[in-house]
Amino acid sequence: MKRLLIAACCLVLASTAFAQQKTPASPPEQATATIGGKSISINYSSPGVKGREGKIFSSDGLISHDPHYPVWRAGANSATALHTDGDLTIGSLSIPPGDYTLFVDISNPDQWTLIVSKATKEWGLKYDSTQDLGKTPMTMSKPPSMVENLKWTITDQGGGKGKITLAWEDHSASVPVVVH
Repeated sequence: MKRLLIAACCLVLASTAFAQQKTPASPPEQATATIGGKSISINYSSPGVKGREGKIFSSDGLISHDPHYPVWRAGANSATALHTDGDLTIGSLSIPPGDYTLFVDISNPDQWTLIVSKATKEWGLKYDSTQDLGKTPMTMSKPPSMVENLKWTITDQGGGKGKITLAWEDHSASVPVVVH
């Protein structure tokens, strides 16, 4: 009986340890690049499509249930955070060095708009338009194949120029970056 009790306790402890090591549903990710000698990073949580292709961005899709729809946190969990060490132009916006929150207006599925907010350390669903630094249109394209996990990328294109891209499901949206 004593051995059975010890074995049961070991099994409970092992299953608890295994459960704590489980990968989060939307794991934290980071996109980083150095453009024109300045560091730029985007910290976000990366949700998966998980069999919901075609049911994420539609007017009755997954994101339409967020309280600030059609403004989307462009990730999951905490708000998507941008940090820059230098002065940038993102699309048509002048961005001083510092920390910001990124949102995307997806009201037009064929023309998304990037929103840079001065508010920081926000929970992802909190959006206050009075904190907007500004908005800029994004260039839309269709990825070559369905993108299972949301992905932000920052690409150095040389000469102090780059590109920020957000891709998920059957959508890809990008915006040029210039470092000053």
